[in-house]
Amino acid sequence: MNFLAHIYLSGENDLVQIGNFMADGIRGKHFETFPKDIQKGIFLHRSIDTYTDAHPIFRKSTKRLHEKYHHYSGVIVDVFYDHFLAKNFHNYSDETLEYFATRFYQSLQNNYEILTDKTKGMMTYMIQQNWLVSYQTVEGIERILTQMDNRIKNNSNIRFSVHELRQFYAEFEEEFTFFFEELRNFSNQKLLSL
Repeated sequence: MNFLAHIYLSGENDLVQIGNFMADGIRGKHFETFPKDIQKGIFLHRSIDTYTDAHPIFRKSTKRLHEKYHHYSGVIVDVFYDHFLAKNFHNYSDETLEYFATRFYQSLQNNYEILTDKTKGMMTYMIQQNWLVSYQTVEGIERILTQMDNRIKNNSNIRFSVHELRQFYAEFEEEFTFFFEELRNFSNQKLLSL
């Protein structure tokens, strides 16, 4: 899953959300100096990624892209699934996506001193371009994929995967809907055990 799903699946604790959000940039045991709730978010993130990568519905979505995008298929589906979460956020939360995003951005600013350097560097662009809300539209997803493509050194061409999103839109949305219910249940149980 991509940023929005990871933050959403963290529950209401700001530090767990931040830990889950910045976990990709924290390798091995480098998390041990962070506050306990940040560590919980990192553990949750890793569990979500492991669960997602092995899930048959997620794998079905990636298979549709694999011939063209190879090992980037999972990254692309993560972004596609964030689109469907953003688009249908009202089905998953009592608050609007705009309010949820604003609250999270404020939490990042309030906890700036404990953020990783990578997160600090990315945060300005994320807030200025309102990434979380921009996921609601296919055009927003296209911008995100283009930015990601520009950061990847070799020619992944993931920016062009928006064509497959449009072509198989109903299939991807249906797969997301079934998968996300199972992922929510898994994440809720995992949070209770951390």
